[in-house]
Amino acid sequence: MTTAADNPCIICVAITGSLPTKENNPAVPITVAEQIESTHEAFEAGASIAHCHVRDNAGKPTSDPERFARLLEGLRKHCPGMIVQLSTGGRSGSGRERGGMLSLRPDMASLSVGSNNFPNRVYENPPDLVDWLASEMLAYGVKPEIEAFDLSHIVQATRMQADGRLKGPLYVQFVMGVKNAMPADERIFDFYIETLKRLAPDASWCGAGIGAAQVTVNEWCIAKGGHTRTGLEDNVRLDRDKLAPSNAALVRRAVEICHKHGRPVATWRQAREILDLDAPRG
Repeated sequence: MTTAADNPCIICVAITGSLPTKENNPAVPITVAEQIESTHEAFEAGASIAHCHVRDNAGKPTSDPERFARLLEGLRKHCPGMIVQLSTGGRSGSGRERGGMLSLRPDMASLSVGSNNFPNRVYENPPDLVDWLASEMLAYGVKPEIEAFDLSHIVQATRMQADGRLKGPLYVQFVMGVKNAMPADERIFDFYIETLKRLAPDASWCGAGIGAAQVTVNEWCIAKGGHTRTGLEDNVRLDRDKLAPSNAALVRRAVEICHKHGRPVATWRQAREILDLDAPRG
């Protein structure tokens, strides 16, 4: 029987995102150099995946492949072995420009397979764009992390694996706490796990909680045997009264929760094995 001690927990750090600014928290890394430094510190603290966005000279989100290339090069140099996951999210561009960086062959990329509401807009992921992004990931050997904002996204991802549009085994992230989308509800969270295990028994899963839900979802993921995500993209605070001083501080909090539940923190080698990823790319 598998015990907690036999099940390392992968910690993903979402370092920047598209929304947080230095006005929200001075520790948010904006430039490529800042992102590399912040990720290196988080890597040393225990993160084995870096989920990455890039910003333009004005600090606005962009899908510029050249900026992604500089970030990817820096992370491979300063965080050797770390899994680099680039975002194809909709706040950074429109249409196929969202996947313009996939030819860089990062280890992973995020993939949302359906649409949903965000706080003040619709997060549009039309089927033709989803299929194109998935095909680009297949072509360049990039493993998708399915970002599930709704139960239907879990079901759709398993359908795409079944018909060959996605290569298994799946890695699915349950995103909870986004306003107007799925709240952080433990009963729903448990049903997500049950549904994924039933439809894709070989899949692995993780969870991300937004804002105050971050530490709650971290706890659920780690206690229930999954993997977890933290970082300043999702939450800029340590608690109600204190800003997080760094991405590494949020990673260290996730590490503490792992220790509490008897879960070892996955090394980058273990994370690559769990996710069926190749050796680090140069």
